[in-house]
Amino acid sequence: MSSASPLFGLPARASLCARIDRWSYAVVIGGLGGTAIVLLAAPTLIVLVASLTSAETLRFPPPGLSPRWYEALLFSSPEIVAAALVSLKVAAAATVAAVVLATSAAIGIASSKAGWARVADTVLMSPVLLPALSVGLGLLLTFNLLNIGVSLGTLIIGHIVICFPFVLRTTLASLAQIPPAFEEAARDLGAGGWQTFANVTFPLARGGIAAGAFIGFMASFDNVAISLFLADARSEVLPIRLWDLIESVLDVRAAAASGVLIVATVGLMIVMERVAGLSRYVR
Repeated sequence: MSSASPLFGLPARASLCARIDRWSYAVVIGGLGGTAIVLLAAPTLIVLVASLTSAETLRFPPPGLSPRWYEALLFSSPEIVAAALVSLKVAAAATVAAVVLATSAAIGIASSKAGWARVADTVLMSPVLLPALSVGLGLLLTFNLLNIGVSLGTLIIGHIVICFPFVLRTTLASLAQIPPAFEEAARDLGAGGWQTFANVTFPLARGGIAAGAFIGFMASFDNVAISLFLADARSEVLPIRLWDLIESVLDVRAAAASGVLIVATVGLMIVMERVAGLSRYVR
C-alpha cells in the first residue's frame, strides 16, 4: 500500500499544477494588461480633470473645479477657433482626396497577383513606417525643388500623404473579404467596370473605406510634424496653436480644447463602430 500511495497522488498534483498555471497566467497577463490600460487612460483622465481647474494656470491636481475655461474657449478664444477651423478644413480635404486615391490603389493591388502589387503596397504604406519628421522634411525639400512655396495647398497635400496609408490598409482588408465570384458574376451578367464597382465592390467594401477615412481624418487633424514644415503663417492648425499655448504660459484653454477633442473623438468612435464596425478593420 505504501509503495502505491504516490501513484494515487499524481492526479491531484497534476490538477493542482494546472490550477497554479492558470492562476499565474491570469495574474501576469491581467496585471500587464491592467498596467497598459492605466498608462493609456491616465493621461486622458488627467487632461480632462485639469481642464476643469479653477486656477489661472494649468496644474494637477486642480485646487477646485470650474467650467470657466470651456466658456473662455468658446466665447473669448477666436485664435483657437480659427486654428480649429483650419484643421477641420485641411483634414476634410485631405481625407476626401485620400479616400479617392487610396481606394483606387487598393482595388488595383487587390486585383493583381503580380509582384509589383506587393512592392506597391509596401511603398504606399511607407509614410506611416517612416518618421513623420523625415516625411515632412522630404515633402518640404520636394516643394522647394519644384519652386512651390508653403501654403494651405501644400499643407493639404502633406496631409493627404498622412491619410493615404490608413485608407489603403483598411480598404485592402475589406476587399480581401469579398469573394472573387461576386465580381466575376457581375461581369458575366454584362456589368462593366464602373457598374461592378458601384453595385458590388463599393457596397461590400464601404465599411473598410469609412473606417480608413475616420482614422485618416483623426491622424490628419492632430498631426504636428507635417504641419510644422508645410504650413505658412496664415495656415496655423490647432495642434500647433495648442503647443504654443502650453509652451508659453501653460494656458488652461489648451486642456479645455483637448477635453473637447477627447469627447468628440470618443463620440465619433462610437458612431463609426455602429455604422461601419470600426474595430473589425483596425485589429
